Amino acid sequence: MPQPCTSSHARHAQALPALLAGALMSVWLMFGLVDEADAQTPGAPRLQLTMAPQGGAAAQAGTSNSEPSALGALDATLEDRLQTLAMAGARQVAPNQARVEVELGRLDPRLRLAPCAQIQPYLPPGTRMWGRTRLGLRCLAGVTKWNVTLPLTIKVYGQAFVAAADLPAGTLLTQEQLRLAEVDIAGEAGAIYTQAEGWLGRQLARPVAAGEALRSADLKLRQWVQPGDRVQVMATGNGYAVAGEGQAMGVGLEGQDVRVRFDNGRMVTARTVGERRVEVVL
Repeated sequence: MPQPCTSSHARHAQALPALLAGALMSVWLMFGLVDEADAQTPGAPRLQLTMAPQGGAAAQAGTSNSEPSALGALDATLEDRLQTLAMAGARQVAPNQARVEVELGRLDPRLRLAPCAQIQPYLPPGTRMWGRTRLGLRCLAGVTKWNVTLPLTIKVYGQAFVAAADLPAGTLLTQEQLRLAEVDIAGEAGAIYTQAEGWLGRQLARPVAAGEALRSADLKLRQWVQPGDRVQVMATGNGYAVAGEGQAMGVGLEGQDVRVRFDNGRMVTARTVGERRVEVVL
């Protein structure tokens, strides 16, 4: 639990230059370490959040042997490490030519974390640096160890097709209705389109506003297989692939499963991947 500032702490804080004090308060507010109401209340308790650079000595915030300038540098170092970690994760999944931006959020203002001498940012397992996501923060050296996640937003800008005007659901798409523009690829679910071949002649499943990027989820699924069609079946496994032929027992929409019966009577469930083509992964 955070401890109230002693009178010596208060005198030390009052001695800080106004610019540095304002910068420190901005950092505390950003990470949710104090409430905005507390920040405006003179003498209100302050939660101490400190860290030390990797391989360096720990610095204690708010103590008499702590240099104010060093504290400000350490807070900036933590933010830089968070930015670097998030950017590295985003670059692993973003297109090569895309422009990436990282917007750090703030911790839940209801959290009250114990003072910590060394904080380690980390990427939680299975977390993807894409759109709205999170980074981890854990205390490595403190009276009470804690582990929290910090919300952040990853924006990935690249060229993609957007609607030139408002397009209602059911629209059959033509070249004149879309244009290339820079968009936030990670802003919404669904793949974007960089080539017209992916959407030309297809029908919208929902309305798309002017300037909005066209995404795969906006398009109606194509029907590639009719019941009774003879379909090409590709069975793939670890290091091998076998082709065959069977009869579709239902409708096959793109990316959806369909039952197929072989001539020997055996039935399989296959994924529809193209016009009268299905795939079975063994």
